[in-house]
Amino acid sequence: MLQKLSISNYALIDNLEISFDKGLNILTGETGAGKSIILGALSLILGQRAESRYFFNQQKKCIIEGSFKIGNFHLKHFFEDNDLDHDAETVLRREISADGRSRAFVNDTPVNLATLKALGEKLIDIHSQHATLEINDPEFQLLVVDAVAKHDDLLSDYRTKFRAYKKSTGKLLQLIEESDKAKADLDYYQFQFDELEKAELDADEQELLEQELYALNNAGEIKRNLTGAFYLMQEGETSAIIQLREAGHQLLALEKFNPEIAELHKRLNSTVIELKDIAAEIDGLEQRTQTNDARAEEVNTRLSLIYILQKKHRVATNAELLQLQDDLSEKIQQAVFGDEAIEKLRHQLGTDKKELEKLAAELSANRKKVIPAIEKQVLQTLAEMGMANSSIKIEQAVRKSETPDLLNKNGIDDVRFLFSANKGHALSEMSKVASGGELSRLMLSIKSLIAQNTALPTIIFDEIDTGVSGEVANQVGQIMERLADNLQVITITHLPQIASKGQSHYFVYKDDDDATTFTRIKQLDKQERILEIAKMLSGDKPGESALQNAKELLKN
Repeated sequence: MLQKLSISNYALIDNLEISFDKGLNILTGETGAGKSIILGALSLILGQRAESRYFFNQQKKCIIEGSFKIGNFHLKHFFEDNDLDHDAETVLRREISADGRSRAFVNDTPVNLATLKALGEKLIDIHSQHATLEINDPEFQLLVVDAVAKHDDLLSDYRTKFRAYKKSTGKLLQLIEESDKAKADLDYYQFQFDELEKAELDADEQELLEQELYALNNAGEIKRNLTGAFYLMQEGETSAIIQLREAGHQLLALEKFNPEIAELHKRLNSTVIELKDIAAEIDGLEQRTQTNDARAEEVNTRLSLIYILQKKHRVATNAELLQLQDDLSEKIQQAVFGDEAIEKLRHQLGTDKKELEKLAAELSANRKKVIPAIEKQVLQTLAEMGMANSSIKIEQAVRKSETPDLLNKNGIDDVRFLFSANKGHALSEMSKVASGGELSRLMLSIKSLIAQNTALPTIIFDEIDTGVSGEVANQVGQIMERLADNLQVITITHLPQIASKGQSHYFVYKDDDDATTFTRIKQLDKQERILEIAKMLSGDKPGESALQNAKELLKN
């Protein structure tokens, strides 16, 4: 239930705080005082979109905060699914900056608007006088039947499996399309694959071949320079090794004079050995370096093939060509063996469809079972509100197995509510045969039925009593009062008969200073309630008779 609502900087409200009670809460006030503004602010923490032009002060941000008592409403799984902290007293907060940016929080954890809206729908149902339009919505009508059938787990299981079934159906269509395309292009794919396979490509081949060809094309220069380097190091009369050996002899003669010279001599000998090794390797490399026009031609031919394939397929490396070869192989496999995968998925879809049809049949049977009870209870409630001559018929059309679109997210049923407010009149769609006041009472009877069969914490009626008066208004108030035995009811009303039924009564009014008009609210005490209801009966200056009537209404 909604325990407290705080509103800051919204429309005509600078700062306002309301603490609601359980049971039936009544909001009254003059037209334009701000009752709908309070409701608009509440809708923001229920996930509705906002505009900064509705701010009281355009330079400040708007903050709406609602505290909800949710411990007994089995919402823990919702919080777990959305990684939120579940508290028996949960706070929803919405902050909207002057530039229109919005932030939402649940128990101080940031959430997106979709999550806030999903949680809001589990906490509060707001029903306004304009919401009677949804009474002809097939989705709403089916929701009524499902609420009374109380098969939430079954419906949830069905919808989860139906979503998976639709996803698999989409996958089947994709496989068929890809298979058809693969079959049409099979010869082309096979030609390309054979060409790449015949090339016997290696990922590192290109770089190695390019290095080898460069060496072959420059073999003469390489051999000439290697020969020169070997001559300078070892073969020449004044080669580096001969001169270093002579330097070694000079150091050997000096070792007896200084121990450090011995260490230098040792290091020089090591250098000579290393230079001899290098010279030997240079000589070997020079011997192996030969001009080979045949090998150069062979390498050049191979590289030309690689370059042609890369240009043809618009890639730059052999690794990309090998990946293309794998892709082509997969497409060929799909063309050759794709029918097997398609048939396997078709078989699985057939099994899944049978399971869905079984679940849908259970849903349909449950709905059929409760429809007479719904009709009976709605008519009983309407009779209490002065519509004893009403008739209602809920038609359940069950789609046959041969129907192309047999299954949808709700199963195999189409439900239609038909209504007549008077004897001797044909049943028809409700909006076509009921006046505004009759629609309001019809919607109230249906909403009360839903509330009795769901775990909704709070329901708000925004002037749903439009078009009713007198004893009918009294009966409407009694139904709201009875409804409040099981959940929190907040009602905005202009009717004294309904206002007198509330356990708590809040008065919304405008307050002015020299420059600004504000919306205010206060909870009325016993005497203030008598005066307010008397004003609702007879105007701003109620007489003794009106005051006495107000007292009588509050006693009943």
